[in-house]
Amino acid sequence: MDKSSALEYINQMFPTEESLSGVEPLMLKIHGEIRRVDAEILTAVRQQSNSGTKAKEDLAAATHAVEELMYKIREIKTKAEQSEAMVQEICRDIKKLDFAKKHITTTITALHRLTMLVSAVDQLQVMASKRQYKEAAAQLEAVNQLCSHFEAYRDIPKITELREKFKNIKQILKSHVFSDFSSLGTGKEMEETNLLQHLSDACLVVDALEPSVREELVKNFCSKELTSYRQIFEGAELAKLDKAERRYAWIKRRLRTNEEIWKIFPPSWHVEYLLCIQFCKLTRAQLEEILDNLNEKPDVGTLLLALQRTLEFEEELAKKFGGDAQSRESESDIEDVDKAHTNSQIVSDIRRKYEKKLAAHQGSGNEVKDGYKDLLVPGAGFNFHGIISSCFEPHLTVYVELEEKTMMENLEKLIQEETWEIEEGSQTNILSSSMQVFLIIRRSLKRCSALTKNQTLFNLFKVFQRILKAYATKLFARLPKGGTGIVAAATGMDGQIKTSEKDEKMICCIVNTAEYCHKTAGELAENVSKIIDSRLADGIDMSEVQDEFSAVITKALITLVHGLETKLDAEMAAMTRIPWGTLESVGDQSEYVNGINLILTSSVPVLGSLLSPIYFQFFLDKLASSLGPRFYLNIFKCKHISETGAQQMLLDTQAIKTILLDIPSLGRQTSGAASYSKFVSREMSKAEALLKVILSPVDSVADTYRALLPEGTPLEFQRILELKGLKKADQQNILDDFNKRRSGIQQASIAPPAGPIAPVGHTTIVAPTSSLGLTSMANSASTGIIASREDVLARAAALGRGAATTGFKRFLALTEAAKDRKDGPFRKLFNA
Repeated sequence: MDKSSALEYINQMFPTEESLSGVEPLMLKIHGEIRRVDAEILTAVRQQSNSGTKAKEDLAAATHAVEELMYKIREIKTKAEQSEAMVQEICRDIKKLDFAKKHITTTITALHRLTMLVSAVDQLQVMASKRQYKEAAAQLEAVNQLCSHFEAYRDIPKITELREKFKNIKQILKSHVFSDFSSLGTGKEMEETNLLQHLSDACLVVDALEPSVREELVKNFCSKELTSYRQIFEGAELAKLDKAERRYAWIKRRLRTNEEIWKIFPPSWHVEYLLCIQFCKLTRAQLEEILDNLNEKPDVGTLLLALQRTLEFEEELAKKFGGDAQSRESESDIEDVDKAHTNSQIVSDIRRKYEKKLAAHQGSGNEVKDGYKDLLVPGAGFNFHGIISSCFEPHLTVYVELEEKTMMENLEKLIQEETWEIEEGSQTNILSSSMQVFLIIRRSLKRCSALTKNQTLFNLFKVFQRILKAYATKLFARLPKGGTGIVAAATGMDGQIKTSEKDEKMICCIVNTAEYCHKTAGELAENVSKIIDSRLADGIDMSEVQDEFSAVITKALITLVHGLETKLDAEMAAMTRIPWGTLESVGDQSEYVNGINLILTSSVPVLGSLLSPIYFQFFLDKLASSLGPRFYLNIFKCKHISETGAQQMLLDTQAIKTILLDIPSLGRQTSGAASYSKFVSREMSKAEALLKVILSPVDSVADTYRALLPEGTPLEFQRILELKGLKKADQQNILDDFNKRRSGIQQASIAPPAGPIAPVGHTTIVAPTSSLGLTSMANSASTGIIASREDVLARAAALGRGAATTGFKRFLALTEAAKDRKDGPFRKLFNA
């Protein structure tokens, strides 16, 4: 405790003079505490002194015990060494005796086996000379086992002599067996009843010899059996393609008649199996030679008949020798394709089935690879399918050509017989010829896949592509065409397409048919890729064909739009013939509007009931994009439009807009009505804006034109002045002022370097930002552009000056509708 702490403690204990009376008791207490602490320290020192002495004693005792332990260990080690030397001395003589016993035993055993080997070889030699095959086979096994014990004694002369003698005996046995088997098939087996048994015993000897002897014997036997076949069918009379069936009849008859005789061969030799393989290879070579030596293209019927018989024979062999799994799988594939073409609804089910097959095939892949190691075992991997029939593949071009010719003729016949109308009760609204075309293709695919799944099937798939493209061309050619020639040009009908109600139904039918063909062609390609050889599957593609049918759909829908446009020509012409400049009052909608309504209400419901929603929506978009701009341009074709005429035309415009907006409900398809309504409103608002410009006073027509039609051209503006009935001199003054202000706006819009550049092709250059345009309109008195809400309302009131009360109210309603525009300077004026 430092000095300051001591002082603080004293001041705390004795804060006042009166408290000093307790100093003495405190001192006594402190002295007592000091004495207690001193006593504890002394006791601890004494205990520590005693503990140190005891620790030293314990350490000395432990050191002594370790020394004693080390001494005992050295003593035990010395005794162990002495014991080991004693044991080795005792066992030294015993080991010598043990080695001697082992050597004597080995010698006795070797001599005994040598005696047995010499005796067995002598006996085997006698058996070989007497052709005692059954006994010789057993003796061969014994000699082979005895010889295996003398592999380490090859260098001993006696052993070498015995091995050479044994080798010679085996050679003698081989020659005897081959000689005896040469009599098989000569008729001796009928004369000598014991010959078959004798040859059966000879097979036991062959099994006891090397495996190469058995292979050589079987090969010689098969060659001998096929000698007569080779001689018969290499002759000029039977070496023909139409005699292929007699070849297979020959081998089947041979197998059937010699079945009892060939039972002399052990089942493990698979003589019939190997004979059939040799027969197939020889037959393939002969058929290839026949096909290559043909001077002209083979007859398709003869070629296909020979191929069919060959496939049937291969199937019989596959079933006989257990290799028909692939065939059953192929048949299942064809059935699946057949069903898929009949009913496209189950394509997904077939796909799932094939995925399961593929997974199972991958799971057993290792087993299949192992099975291919031994082709001599039936069903272990050798595939009879295609062993002969593959030689026909390069010569099946004539078959493909015949199929193409037949399908083209059938297509022409179907097109000629097609009624181009939807059959009553049909649920698909497609042409019957399309289903017949795919039925023909399905049958052709089934025929070809039953014959081959290689290059010929791929070539036939190319034929399918050409057939479907030809059908797409036929559909395209059936669409109504526009008028051409001198007469059409003279009457103003050049390029116009006239369509009746029957034509419209036919066009819808063509659209649905092309959609069906587009979908079914893709499914056809998917199914062919599953059937065809995997090396050719990547080349199976129907995208080009599908593009052809997509083009037919697009052309058909555009033709529908053009047909409706042609129907509306008379109403558009009637609009231009109305005396808009002399109308006295605004009434109900004009007659041409009623005509447009009648045309659309009679055609659209039929189209909506026949077309699918996606194509009906496409038709509506094309129709709106055509009628909106056309009505806009038709206004310019009128002669003179007064204020009353403009108000009436505004009313008609609103009525046409309502008619166009009601088209989706007429077609009973409202899936895309929102986007279509937005599109129609945008297109028709341009015509409304044009009529508002025509209604504007002469002194502000330029400002109104720039506000409502910012992308308008000077030529259009000049035409508007003509529609208002202005004289040439008045037009020129307004045009000069318009051009000056227009050039000033262009310079103002080009001046800011950060603003975007207007696209090439735009006649008018608009200010790059809305803020810049509003600023220039508010601050520049020379521009004359109105920027306040009050000015706009005053200008709108001026537009209706002198008009009837009913017409003015309708005009104000149209003006309010113009406020719904989302962009453009006119919208910005209302937001000012």
